[in-house]
Amino acid sequence: MKFYISTTGIKRVTISTTNSSAKGSTVATRRITRRTFLPVVLLLSIVLPFLFVRIAFLVLESASACNSALDCIGWGLLGGSEASLLREELARALMEAKEGHGTNDGDYRREGSTESFNVLVNEMTSNQQDIKTFAFRTKAMLSMMELKVQSAREQESINWHLASHGVPKSLHCLCLKLAEEYAVNAMARSHLPPPEYVYRLTDPSFHHVVLLTDNVLAASVVISSTVQHSAKPEKLVFHIVTDKKTYIPMNAWFAINPIKSAAVEVKGLHQYDWSHEVNVHVKEMLEIHRLIWSHYNDNLRNANFQHEGVNRRSLEALTPSCLSLLNHLRIYIPELFPDLNKIVFLDEDVVVQHDMSSLWELDLNKKVVGAVVDSWCGDNCCPGKKYKDYLNFSYPIISSNFDHDRCVWLYGVNVFDLEAWRRVKITTNYHKWLKHNLNFGMELWQPGVHPPALLAFEGQVHPIDPSWHVGGLGYRPPQAHNIKMLGDAAVLHFSGPAKPWLDIGFPELRSLWNRHVNFSDKFIRKCRILG
Repeated sequence: MKFYISTTGIKRVTISTTNSSAKGSTVATRRITRRTFLPVVLLLSIVLPFLFVRIAFLVLESASACNSALDCIGWGLLGGSEASLLREELARALMEAKEGHGTNDGDYRREGSTESFNVLVNEMTSNQQDIKTFAFRTKAMLSMMELKVQSAREQESINWHLASHGVPKSLHCLCLKLAEEYAVNAMARSHLPPPEYVYRLTDPSFHHVVLLTDNVLAASVVISSTVQHSAKPEKLVFHIVTDKKTYIPMNAWFAINPIKSAAVEVKGLHQYDWSHEVNVHVKEMLEIHRLIWSHYNDNLRNANFQHEGVNRRSLEALTPSCLSLLNHLRIYIPELFPDLNKIVFLDEDVVVQHDMSSLWELDLNKKVVGAVVDSWCGDNCCPGKKYKDYLNFSYPIISSNFDHDRCVWLYGVNVFDLEAWRRVKITTNYHKWLKHNLNFGMELWQPGVHPPALLAFEGQVHPIDPSWHVGGLGYRPPQAHNIKMLGDAAVLHFSGPAKPWLDIGFPELRSLWNRHVNFSDKFIRKCRILG
């Protein structure tokens, strides 16, 4: 073979071959031009590195499954029968591990799961264990990790609920500063409402709003937001009922920060002169609720949070509302206001965003309460959950009288016809169900004020438009596509542990509440209540 290269540059290469054994001389000349040579070189420069990397990865990944590197290369590139057998064996082992709940799985758990996957691989390769053992040990490791994650989530939920119990230092400071002001400032001791507004307290032509709370700052936000968005603020009369310890700071706040046009009444429970019969019933109600709370709280302490959903509803026993006197006294609103016939009830953790005048003109069709049942979240969606989430349908007294799949009505913003309430004896019916629950070992419903109210008001609820009330904002922030819904809602309800005045409140929602806080007030500034 001979090579001939042109002297004018590598424009042509001539290869000539001579076969001496053939008859005569046969010269075969092949010419490779630059036009064909360069693409071939370029193609090889691309393909060869790729093949090298591919072969290297196959060798590394399948080293434990092949006898030699050459076998692995052939297995990976050609997808031979050994690969199929390995896949089938691994799939079969994984299915056995998934379905297996017998002694092998238990044995591996008792031995203790491997903490990391790398350690597991090292143990498997060093001990030369089969794929089935690898699958079972992997399952045990993942199961233990899943249990640890679930336990951590449950503990987080408990801590979250416990955090809602505390009173922030700033709110405690506010009450102390207002109490001091009450002692030294005659204006702070002024009786509310002023004498010229007293006649409005029982006048049915005015719009009466009832608020039961011991939170001064929350009460100020509810009233401020309601007045700000009212078309006729001069028609509003606010009735604040609070406990004895909060009466002084509550009165001082609204005395030195009067609401223009609207009338505000502040009354402490110690100022009511109830009959002996009512006092007995109230004490009985509170004692039964305390027993229910204690029952579920004890179960919660003994609970082992190792499985998703177990005892999750029992966390309601940790919420402050379960033992709140003012929260339970809402069932005695007709006794608190014997001269009123129709009122709008607002919870302390709401913000009003639209005029509510039409609620007092709403026809309840002879029902006792107007409340949101369905909601903005769409068809077959229950914003306040379903009856089965509050009541124990394993007892016939519940299952034979109520539909477990029905949506509950919501507290937060409600219209009450107190005349109808007295006529159908809602409070008496409420006490009847409390005694039933006591007789059934306090197992008929979850702790809280809502479950017995669902039973007592059965058949007496008039649904109102869902846009009146968006609740659950203390459990979770809304999704991005529901942000517009917040602006359209008449009332935002921060129901749940994450109240906007607590550190655990959601930052993305707190601004909706903070905009109604009077940050220019000297007591707010002194107590460092920040937005």
